[in-house]
Formats: sequence, C-alpha cells, structure tokens
Amino acid sequence: MWHHFSTQNAHFRHFCLGFGVLVLSSTAASVDFARDIQPIFAEHCTECHGPDKQKAGLNLTDRASLRAELKSGEHAVVPGKPDQSELIYRLTTTDADEQMPPPEKGKPLPAKDIAKIRQWISEGGKWTQHWAYRPLDSKPPAVNGKTQARNQIDWFVYAKLKTVGVPPSPVADRPTLIKRLNYDLLGLPPTPLEVDNFVNDKSPDAYGKLVDRLLASPHFGERWGRHWLDKARYADSDGYEKDRARLNAWRYRDWVIEAINSDLPFDQFTIEQLAGDLLPNATEVQKLATAFNRQTLTNTEGGTDKEQWRVAAVMDRVETLGAVWLGLTVGCARCHTHKYDQFTHKEYYQFFAYFNNGDETNSNVPRSKKDYESWLKAKAAYDTRVKGLQTKVAARDEALKALLPELEKQLRATLEKRVANPEAFHPLTMTSVKGPKGVQFKPQKDGSFLVTEASPAKAKYTLEFTTEVQEITGIKIEALPDKSLNASGPGRTLYGNFVLNDVRVYATGGTKFDAKKHRVTLSGARANFAQDKWPAANAIDGKVAEGNKGTGWAISPQFGKPHQIILTTAKVISFKGTTKIQVVLDQQYGSQHTLGRFRITARTGQTASDGIPPAVVKSLAIEPAKRDAQQAAALLSYFRERDAEAKALQAELNKPAPKSPVMSVRVISQRTNSPRATHVMHRGEFKQPREKVLAETVSTLPKVKNRAQGDRLDLARWLVDGKNPLVPRVTANQIWGNLFGEGIVRTVNDFGVRGDAPTHPELL
Repeated sequence: MWHHFSTQNAHFRHFCLGFGVLVLSSTAASVDFARDIQPIFAEHCTECHGPDKQKAGLNLTDRASLRAELKSGEHAVVPGKPDQSELIYRLTTTDADEQMPPPEKGKPLPAKDIAKIRQWISEGGKWTQHWAYRPLDSKPPAVNGKTQARNQIDWFVYAKLKTVGVPPSPVADRPTLIKRLNYDLLGLPPTPLEVDNFVNDKSPDAYGKLVDRLLASPHFGERWGRHWLDKARYADSDGYEKDRARLNAWRYRDWVIEAINSDLPFDQFTIEQLAGDLLPNATEVQKLATAFNRQTLTNTEGGTDKEQWRVAAVMDRVETLGAVWLGLTVGCARCHTHKYDQFTHKEYYQFFAYFNNGDETNSNVPRSKKDYESWLKAKAAYDTRVKGLQTKVAARDEALKALLPELEKQLRATLEKRVANPEAFHPLTMTSVKGPKGVQFKPQKDGSFLVTEASPAKAKYTLEFTTEVQEITGIKIEALPDKSLNASGPGRTLYGNFVLNDVRVYATGGTKFDAKKHRVTLSGARANFAQDKWPAANAIDGKVAEGNKGTGWAISPQFGKPHQIILTTAKVISFKGTTKIQVVLDQQYGSQHTLGRFRITARTGQTASDGIPPAVVKSLAIEPAKRDAQQAAALLSYFRERDAEAKALQAELNKPAPKSPVMSVRVISQRTNSPRATHVMHRGEFKQPREKVLAETVSTLPKVKNRAQGDRLDLARWLVDGKNPLVPRVTANQIWGNLFGEGIVRTVNDFGVRGDAPTHPELL
C-alpha cells in the first residue's frame, strides 16, 4: 500500500530513490488572497466579520460580501483603489471609534500585514481559492542539460540549484545509503553483513535490489503501520475510568501491517477501513478492516447514556476522517460553523450522516493470513476426501439394495422369534443396598423400596441382587407413588419429581464385581412417559453432570403416578447357576431430585419391535413393490446403520472438518433495519436535534456521487476517486513528515487557513 503513496499510484520506491536535500523557496512578487490575505483575516477579523457574526454587514469569508455595499454605504474593497476601500481606512485610521480591530480587541494589525492588504487591493483584490482546495498540478519544471534526475522531486531540486548556480550534492557512499534506507523503510539499522553485501555488489541495479529487499521485509509494514495506527487512534483498551481490555483488538493492528506489506493500493486501503462491510460480497477480512471505525473511546461506567456515547463515537469518526484524509479540523464545526475554514455547521452533520447508521458488531475473522491460507489448503483436502467417501457410501448403498431381500428375510425371522419368546419380568433377590449417609431403604411387600430419613441434594443408590433367571435381556425400573412422599412422589422434591441422570448395570456369575469387565452395555431405553427434553434415552447416555452437559429421565408434570423405564441390554446376560447383578442409580440434578419409591426387576424375552423403529416394522410388512420412497428409505437406513462397512464409512464422514482459525473482533456493520435519520445538533448537543440533513460532503470540494441515501462506501470512494485534491496532498505530506521528521505542511492534520503554509508548495 505505502509502495503506492498517493492515489495516483506513484511508487514509494521512487520516493525513496529521490529523497535528496531540497532547498526550494516560494517567493512571489504578487499577493495571493488565499495564501497571504485570508490567514490575516482569519487571525484578526473573522470573529466579528465571519460566518457567525457580520458586524456592519461585512463577512470577510465571503467574496460577494467583500465587494458589496456596507450598511454605511461604503465598500470594504474597491478593486484597484485601496484609498477608496473602507477596509484600508479602518485598518489605518487613528480614530479609536472607527479603528479596526477595535482597541479593546487587541493591537492594530502589523504594518506588513496592512501593506499586503493594500497591495492585494491595488492588484485588483482578486479572490482566490485556498491553496489546498485547488486542483492538483504536478508538472515539474523543465531542466535543460544532462542530469541524474530519477523522479519528479529531482527535477525541482535541479531547477532550484541551477537558479543559484550550485552543483548537485554527490551521491552518498554505499554504507550511508543502506543506513538511510534501513532506518527510513524498516526503522532498524542494517547488520554489518548487509552493509558489506551492498558495498560489494557491483551490479548496476544494486540500489534497486536493496530497495526491493527492504520493501519485502515484514518489518516494513511494522515500521510504517505504526504511523497509520497512530492516526487510526488504535488502542488495546476502551479508555475512561474502566479502561477494559478490547478482546482481539490486535487483529486490526495486524491487518494494517499485512495490508502495507502486501502493497494494498491506498484507495482500497481507504475503502476497506471506512466501508469494507459494504463492499459487494465482502470477505471477513474486509469486514475486519472496518475496526478502524471502532477505535473510539468507550465509556462502560454505570449510569451512562448509551445514545450520548454512540453519538460521541460517530463524531470521533467524522473528525478522524477530516484529520487523516482531508487535513481539516472539522471538529470546530460540531457546535458552530468553522470560524476560519469553509466548513459549515450543517456540513459537519452531512458528514455525520455517512457514519450515523454504522453500528458496532462482532465479526469472526481469520487469526492471521498465514493461518487462514493453511486452513484453506487443509479444507480443500478435507473436501476432496469427503467427496471420495460420499462416492463410496453411494456404492455401498447400491450393494445394500441388492442385499435387501436377504436382509429383510433375516429381520422377519428375528421378529417371529421374538413373538415366540415375549417380554416378561422377574423379581430379583436384593442382597445389599447403599446410599448417602442417613438414607434408609425400607423393603415393601411388592418388592419395592421406600426411601426415608435423610434427603440429600444429590444421591447415588447402589443395589445388588441375585437371580436364577437365565437369558436376561434388560432391566425394568419402576418409579412408584407413595402417600408418605411430597405430592405422593414418586420423587423426593416438594412437588414429587426426580431426575434419573444415569443408570449403570453390572453382571457376573462370580462373587465380586469388576467395574471394567462386568459392565453391561445398555442399547436402548423406553419409558411410559417422559418430561419434555428429558427422554428415557438420557438415562443411559453417560452424561451425569448437572447443567448444560448433564441429562436425565424425568416425569414432570405427571407426579403422584407410577412410571417405568425399561433398559435393553446389548447382549443377553446368562451364567450357569446364580447370576449376580448390580444396578447403580445416579441422581445428581438440582436439589433432592431423587427417587422416593422404586422397584427393579429383570427382563427376559423381547417385544416384537424391541430396538427396531416402528417405521421399519411397518415398512417390512408392505410388499417391496408397494412401498413408497419414505418407507424404502427407512428400511435402507436401518440396514445401513447395522452394516459394518457402511458404519465405517459413515464414521469417516463424521470426522470434523478442519476448524477455521477465526476469532471474534469488534467491527462496524451497516444498520439496515430502521435506519436513523440525521439532524443538525444545536451546539453539538445530541438532545437538541434541529434541521434534518442527508449525507453530503463539503461544498468547497468536488461533489460526491451517492448511490442512494449515501453511506460510508460512497464517502470512501469519493475520497479516493482522484478528483479530491486534499487526499493525495495530505497523504503525501504525512509520508514526507514521517521520513524527514517534518511535513512540507508542518501542521500535518490542518491544511486549513490557520494551518501552516507549505514550505515547498510546488511539491503539493
């Protein structure tokens, strides 16, 4: 970007190749109004004869008023006739009642200033535009004879040297040149080896290669980015009393450095920072650039008025734009028309309108360009892999379709076998039961247990049983009501609820349990009723913890009623002789959401559709030729989920994509719903709106072309369309100042009437 230091895309390299000693002067025999007279009026006169006050009907900032008839019948300026001009009379009279400025306002004008005004009137009193607003004229002077000029700046140098008869300075020696370049481009000294390499490089383009190498260094963006970040008001915290850290604010800093190092043209650099979010198909990185607008102070103290500080932030954006791109102190017009420059109170709020609908928001942007590019490669590889897997999945589906007749035959046989061995439940012999301290388990006549005494917030019940039953296919847990419980239970809360977070089952034919070896896998769960978002399946998903990560089976609002959950084992439990079973009921939700009365029994056999979705059973009963697409898909999905090859392919497909290296950064986005109207704020007070205004720029500069109502994108494009003379002048002056320590205009943020005149106007 800074390789292109102006909107005319002049290469920064050329700028570096030509920074010789410049000794121009700009003396002129004739007097220029904008250069010589307007600053005098601004300093001494416009307080009473300016845009806000026009005593005696005279406005010295208005061309027509200068020549118009005054209330006294006189004319302030009579072109070519200073002695007939009331202005000269008032400046030179010794009559204290008529002297200007009045004695109580200060000393009379210096004689040299009065002489300039007299000369100006004598020469016709021509009104000229302030130098900064004039169209660019970059024609260098012609120089005859052979020179070593490499760019336009050199032509100005040679022209001046020729007029005073001084030869050009000799070319600096190699060690001096490389030190100058390193400090100016990188802000760092060259290493001894780098100096030696440059000194010993005898090729004719050694200097150009050195410039290229330094411009390619990452330190180039770091050195020049800090100057821009100063102008952007960059900060890592909010400011004011709280001064909270701004999360990931550094990402905008890195964007600036990356933009400079990647040689982003200045016009695009401008547009993306002011309105990157409004560009067609804006990327997240372009949206990130709008964090330029977010570098405002933020007041997070209690009791602050949000609208007050929003307006303050918008004003800051307006005034920053004025200083950075236009070199104007537009903040003076926040409360009143500018005292010195042609910038009205209304025009300030026309600029304000461009920013008034830009709201702060968060955007997910890449952590860095390098990380993002690496992710793009990984994502491309992932997408290619997924495409290949999808092809294999489709092929396996075709193979399964061919196998459907045989698979359906096997499934029908399974259903018939289950019908022959229906589901049945068998009591268990309890050998031990454990719970939290103080909790008692009272056996009931129906084989259930009533939980009494202590009622802890959380509880884990561990029960051990023996049984002679063979081929156990599941466990049934019944939650039973009881009059001794709150709301008759079956839970122990005040209203009778419970949450069964997790059920674990162990089985062995021996005498002791091994938690790893004897854990029984539970493949399914069904209940007669389940609370919304608390289904039976939650009781076997292993998520015990309370909160968002914890789940369970619950029965609200059906309190005081019996409920049951039947858990299916993945494999039949069957040992020779006695089987020992352990059941753990984990209840860790809320406070006292524990079972108050329950019964546990063993299941044998199965229901016809146990573990088989009803839609599959229904589809299986229909002849293949008569099934609709949904029924055929239900069958294929069922067999696919149980096919080893298909499951393996699906497991590969389910592997997550590479995670995008993004972070959340505070940026600006355009408000589209209920856009705000903009009003002139009387004396800058947001609670005193006056005249409604639309987005527009200042009348002294080329007119903006708004697409509709006008937004930040229109404003940004106007700044860099090549017609605005201030932007290239201000930008070139800023770079000059960063290189030489002082700009051609010393007041780099004020190109107005009160700012310093350029020391070498020909260069601007």
